[in-house]
Amino acid sequence: MAHKNKTNYSPYKARQEARAQAMGAKFAAAQPSEQKGRHKKPESIFELNEANDRLADIFRNHDFNLVSHQQRQQLAHFYRLLMLNQEKENFTRLLKLKDIAIKHFIDSIIIMKHTKLQFPLLDVGTGPGFPGIPLKIMYPNEQILLGEGVQRRVDFLKHVRTEMNLPKLDILGRNINKHCVYPVNGAITRAVEDIGNTLGNVINCLNIGGRVYFMKGPGVDPEIKMAKENWSEFFKLVEDTAYSLPHTPHDRRMVVYEKIKHMDLPDYDEGEEMLFEELTPEEKRRWAVYK
Repeated sequence: MAHKNKTNYSPYKARQEARAQAMGAKFAAAQPSEQKGRHKKPESIFELNEANDRLADIFRNHDFNLVSHQQRQQLAHFYRLLMLNQEKENFTRLLKLKDIAIKHFIDSIIIMKHTKLQFPLLDVGTGPGFPGIPLKIMYPNEQILLGEGVQRRVDFLKHVRTEMNLPKLDILGRNINKHCVYPVNGAITRAVEDIGNTLGNVINCLNIGGRVYFMKGPGVDPEIKMAKENWSEFFKLVEDTAYSLPHTPHDRRMVVYEKIKHMDLPDYDEGEEMLFEELTPEEKRRWAVYK
């Protein structure tokens, strides 16, 4: 007669327990149902005045003097909105105010020192609003458009626009691709997408002379090479600036392309007719002009 295994040994369970132990007691104590789908949340969220004061200290320590007192208060407000929504939406991996100040706020705004932006400006793949919201704070009278295809992020951006009373801020709840024909004079992105792919996605948005601003890391040369091979008929490289976030080890490259020639708009096939119906009146007008 077979004997019951009183030890109830399971090789799979043993491996899981060993893995959990290796990753630390905190992970081991968590139930699998608790681990799945958890969002990281900040340990604390500073009130507006304290957040503003701490931002002032951080900016001072990093020799970052581009923002006024009023603009810094707006950044503190944005920080709070971002963190208050973090547990539900998991918008950013940065949860400490210092990290947000340096890697989101300074990183978004410091480009003002290295290039001249052209407006209207489209932020391609803005996510929860970077660099578009900080730039909107810095350029309150200029039109900025936030392009984002994920609905929960679109809802958050609309909430931010209302709560912060940001004028001339349009939110395009769609992916930016070759079928998007909203006319702009500039497009900017911090997304990791390849330069050539982004040029192809924004080409029918940009007017002749419009510029695409790529906020990249230092190892961008292969992308520049491929963009030259594939897009030199329509874009020329006009700026390539290496810089660092002040008093940090974080190196950056600002790569700027200028549109020199229109590309023929693609014909809509049967599946794309539905996309045409989703265009805004302004986009349909632009399409009619091209056609």
